[in-house]
Parts: sequence; structure tokens; C-alpha cells
Amino acid sequence: MPVLIPSPTQIEAAGNKPKLIREFIGRVNSHESHISIAHMQSPGGWVEPGQTPEFDEYTLVLKGSLQVESNDGTLFVAAGQAVLARKGEWVRYSTPDESGAEYIAICLPAFSMETVHRD
Repeated sequence: MPVLIPSPTQIEAAGNKPKLIREFIGRVNSHESHISIAHMQSPGGWVEPGQTPEFDEYTLVLKGSLQVESNDGTLFVAAGQAVLARKGEWVRYSTPDESGAEYIAICLPAFSMETVHRD
């Protein structure tokens, strides 16, 4: 039988400004370790520490734009676009535009503080 996820769990975010994370599927809300799916809303000017995670992160931008820095350069991901950050590569996410961003993040395996390896 399919399992209903009735609501997300709000999770505290890293970064210089408050960012809203609502985890629908993952280690916290549904006790899943193989995948996490979260709805993110970050304000303009938000930036988080760099990280070298042990998971792949797929990000679909719904509104605004997301800046993704890596050792190979910087990408600007606009609404309607997506980006894949592979496990083991250093990345830093930010929303430098005044309007911020709204996006969905999917991590395989699921996000955890033990495997994100923040700077």
C-alpha cells in the first residue's frame, strides 16, 4: 500500500541568513536513508558553507535563481532549470539575487549531517 506523507518536517538550515527547509522524505521526516526530498526557500543574499557530500544532489529551481559554485566554476540555475552536484565534489549554494529562490532538493542517498562534510 502506498504511504501518505501528510506533512513535512521543518529543519534548521546552515548559512548566513534563515532559510526554510521542509523535508518531506528523508532521515528526519519519513526515516528513509536511501533518498531525501526537501522543499527549500532561501532569501536573497543567503549563502551556506561549502560542502563535499557523500551523496548526489539533484536540485530543481521553481522560482528565482540559485548560484552553485564548484572547483570548476560557477553556475546560475534559473527557475525551470535543474543542476546535479555529484558526490565527492566540492560545492557551495547561494541565492545572491534579491528575490532569493524556491527549489526542490533530492539527495541520493539521503542527506545527513554526518555525510555532508561542510567547510
